[in-house]
Amino acid sequence: MSMPFYVSPEQQMKDKADYARKGIARGRSVVVLQYDDGILFVADNPSRALHKISEIYDRIAFAAVGKYNEFENLRLGGVRYADINGFQYDRRDVTARGLANVYAQSLGTIFTETNKPYEVELVVAEVGEDAETDQIYRLTFDGSVADEHGYVAMGGQTESVAQALKDGYEEGASLEAALRTAVRALEAQDSDRRLEAKSLEVAVLDRNREHRLFRRLPARRIEELLAEGAGGSGSGSSESGEAGSSGPSVADVDDVLEDGEKD
Repeated sequence: MSMPFYVSPEQQMKDKADYARKGIARGRSVVVLQYDDGILFVADNPSRALHKISEIYDRIAFAAVGKYNEFENLRLGGVRYADINGFQYDRRDVTARGLANVYAQSLGTIFTETNKPYEVELVVAEVGEDAETDQIYRLTFDGSVADEHGYVAMGGQTESVAQALKDGYEEGASLEAALRTAVRALEAQDSDRRLEAKSLEVAVLDRNREHRLFRRLPARRIEELLAEGAGGSGSGSSESGEAGSSGPSVADVDDVLEDGEKD
């Protein structure tokens, strides 16, 4: 009769954490950073159908790396939480902090009580009246929460991306400058790679808008901003150009998933 195989709780937790970290590192990176008029989200993501960046509520957005089906389940749960609480109480009662707490409880329960942890890392961000009141929360696979300021990097070779953000980030930067910083940080993972507009998913929480502050930038607008940032001057201010831009471009649908992940 064979003896049961014993694994200590500490070893189980370590194995789960290593498994989740490896899964997250296989995905492509996402960066989130503050700029003068709000919060910018930039993902290395050629798909126009499967988003890593999404709106949750009026002033709140969500970004994720890892397994697409897992973070999509979390996104949908967050939308339901926001809608129910906004309806039952007041729209102002729906906050990034409250949403981050809900996600932390869910991820912590999944990590401790199931055999397979979620291979995801999240950012929940809320834009305030000014940069001082912006909120950016980073959540890891085990439910840990960090209150971030300035910038965040997730997925891929996180260390090199985060170092490039640290070197290039400036408080109060324009949208053009912030986007250039984000793209350079994503390119830091591979010195031979240059990211084009069609390979990027970009969105903003713009504090100058009314009601719904989340807006996706189409590839054409991304190209314009990168050109303006590189040339130092463009065809007018970024704010006036953005105001005329439309919603998401749903042109190139690339639904290739590698290893079950949305890369």
